[in-house]
Amino acid sequence: MLGHVTPLPQQPQRSPFSGHMVVCGDDALAQRLAVELRYVYGERVTLVLPPGPDPRRPEVALTGRGRAAALFGRMSSAMSRNGGNGSGSGNGDNDTNAGVEAVRILQAHEPSDEALEEAGVDTAAALALVYDDDERNIRAALTARRLNPRVRLVIRLYNRKLGQHLEALLDQAAAVASPGLDPTTLDASTTVLSDADTAAPALAATALAGSSKVIRAEGLLLRAAERTPPRDGQVADPGLCTLALLSSTTHDPAGTEGSDSSGDEGPRLLPDQTEVAAATGRGTIVLEAVSRNGADARTPRMGGRSAPLSQFFSRRLRWSALGVGTAVLGLAVASTFTTGDKPLHAAYLTLLDLFAMGDPAIGDPTARQIIQILSGVAGLMLLPLLVAGVLEAFGSLRTASSLRRPPRGLSGHVVLLGLGKIGTRVLVQLRELGIPVVCVEDDPDARGIPVARRLHVPVVIGDVTQEGVLEAAKIRRSRALLALTSIDTTNLEAALYARSVKPNLRVTLRLFDDEFATAVYRTLRTAHPQALTRSRSVSHLAAPSFAVAMMGRQILGAVPVERKVMLFAAVEVGGHPQLEGRTVEQAFRSGAWRVLALDVAPPADRRPDLAAPVPPPQAPGTGTGTGAEQQPGGLVWNLHPGYVLQPTDRVVIAATRRGLAELLRRRSSLTNR
Repeated sequence: MLGHVTPLPQQPQRSPFSGHMVVCGDDALAQRLAVELRYVYGERVTLVLPPGPDPRRPEVALTGRGRAAALFGRMSSAMSRNGGNGSGSGNGDNDTNAGVEAVRILQAHEPSDEALEEAGVDTAAALALVYDDDERNIRAALTARRLNPRVRLVIRLYNRKLGQHLEALLDQAAAVASPGLDPTTLDASTTVLSDADTAAPALAATALAGSSKVIRAEGLLLRAAERTPPRDGQVADPGLCTLALLSSTTHDPAGTEGSDSSGDEGPRLLPDQTEVAAATGRGTIVLEAVSRNGADARTPRMGGRSAPLSQFFSRRLRWSALGVGTAVLGLAVASTFTTGDKPLHAAYLTLLDLFAMGDPAIGDPTARQIIQILSGVAGLMLLPLLVAGVLEAFGSLRTASSLRRPPRGLSGHVVLLGLGKIGTRVLVQLRELGIPVVCVEDDPDARGIPVARRLHVPVVIGDVTQEGVLEAAKIRRSRALLALTSIDTTNLEAALYARSVKPNLRVTLRLFDDEFATAVYRTLRTAHPQALTRSRSVSHLAAPSFAVAMMGRQILGAVPVERKVMLFAAVEVGGHPQLEGRTVEQAFRSGAWRVLALDVAPPADRRPDLAAPVPPPQAPGTGTGTGAEQQPGGLVWNLHPGYVLQPTDRVVIAATRRGLAELLRRRSSLTNR
């Protein structure tokens, strides 16, 4: 009898690349990151995706290999229209077809040892783990550190505190496995990022009535403002510098919100003075302030554990208590003037009469008798007031753990649709800005429900596609709608229904695909030309941060310019011939980067987040010789155009994705191709 022989397991195929980038993920961020690394930084990329959609998550049904290939194809076409990789990719000797071949797509259910080995982690320069599940990313990070102690890890984690501990653990493991590792390399060996934290400020800014965009890094505050085109005979305020020109079709009802594929009609990032002067009729984004975010900066207080009286007692009850107290005070004053008693004694007698504890005023003057009667009437009003206060206090304590409903008179609030990872972070941002919010969520166990309960934010539980849900969120009296679910069609349906209820409502949609976003934007602008419409892609906003981290750096923040992204980063001048030895004016490259500020902290005290202590400001006429003012924290802004950048300087720059890629590109990446 012949037994069945189990076939030998198939050995994983080794990666044909060396010194490449590996991206592992299961959603849009992984695909965007692979595109960013390949077509912006010119790196060879291996993308590891699950073999098929998860049946439990229909919203990711199009995020597999086919969607990734389609995204690469669209990016390849855009690169061809723009003349290849150009200066942004730094790989002009490779044609577009070679660029597509440099993205290797693998399929694996889990980032196991076999999958990571097949992706070539043991010879890779960097590995990004951007699965939506934190536990999966942690497990894969521990495996990758064992396979290659020197690989640079970029991990996507929502839990901030856990991320700090994990980063320290993996850095320590790398130091033990490679004792001779350079301290600078060790510092960048593990980076933990959150796409929600990266995208939340930009999404929250779209709900504001103003047009300012604020970036708060660990020690830096940048404020950019959107300016409308000046009228005839007027000159627009340029601020410190002009960061971007908006699309020429921005004020056209049939126009589109510009993206990377918009061509000459799209927004222009970091234009020179000639372009600004020639761009008549275009709006601008200008830099208004660059400063350190001081420790004494205060944010509006959010509701928390120590809830105020308004959380326990209604407004009607508070006004009633104020009325009774005022009446008692008035009776005490009247008793003082009419009877001639001392104020303290008159108040004592009034309180005795109020609680029906005093003797009848028989034989006393008529004024004293009238005051006693009025005090008794006030005491009768006090009894139901005390009973109502006790009942309301017990009711508030009983419902403290339940979700609040939108109050009747609520208006001027923001309706936030979706309390997942992104929506939760945006909710916290809006509350820090003091903006009233009403949330809509169909899952009572969503991640953001406990946060909304802790912040005392009203929540409507229900499917936004059902009639009456948005009405319950007071959409007619709201200032804006933020549709931030992970399903594009749900966000679009909510926006269309909200516009049918309130045509001039400010709407921001979370949309992944640029072509779909362009069609939606154009249609909504045509139908409602007076209403503001914005569309944002979370993966598009977050991917540059992850890509820069894979290159061993980190950015301070990102500002969306329509559907493009402008990055802010701290860069060491030394080792960058585009900056070193040049003046500030000569170092500026239109459409690539611009030097904004100079950090004069000693090199030994510098940190990537600019949060290091710096020496006190020096007297005028001494110190850096930059010809500019110095902030108390040591950040010099509004630099003189003739200041020569020294190798030991560190500057804060605004850059496009391709401009920053050129500055941060690995020297060896060009010679290996």
